[in-house]
Amino acid sequence: MTNTLSKHERNLSSLIHASTFSKFFIPFGNFIIPLVLWTANKKEYAFVDYNGKQALNFQISILLYSILLGILSIPFFIGFFPDLFHGGSFGFDRLSNFNNLNIHFDSDNFSFGRWWLPVGITGLLQGALVVVNVVYTVLATIRTNEGQQFKYPITIQFVK
Repeated sequence: MTNTLSKHERNLSSLIHASTFSKFFIPFGNFIIPLVLWTANKKEYAFVDYNGKQALNFQISILLYSILLGILSIPFFIGFFPDLFHGGSFGFDRLSNFNNLNIHFDSDNFSFGRWWLPVGITGLLQGALVVVNVVYTVLATIRTNEGQQFKYPITIQFVK
């Protein structure tokens, strides 16, 4: 496939994949810049059309997975915050005046333990999503520059 593709097509396709890193500098740049590049060139080049769809679908999928992980962690925060100042976890129930500040951690009734694991797991999964995003975007950029078609894993096909 490398023989039939022009250098311009391969560079443009690679640029579409690489432009998703603009999210670190421009809010929603991972959607806006590839979308502009793709829509401007999709009718002229089939290879650019394919890669633009792949890049946008992957970025939308990663955003959706990130939102779902954030939603999954909300119940753990809601369940934790009502008990923050209740039950003597920090000793706020013993505050009688400002001269007698007694902050005491009671290890038997310390409520941090029950939300650390689920929130920690969702945090690690969010970090894994960032790593997956960076690794596969770099891979897609390299492969498309070589003229190969690249298909991202765990991608929902929103743009067909």
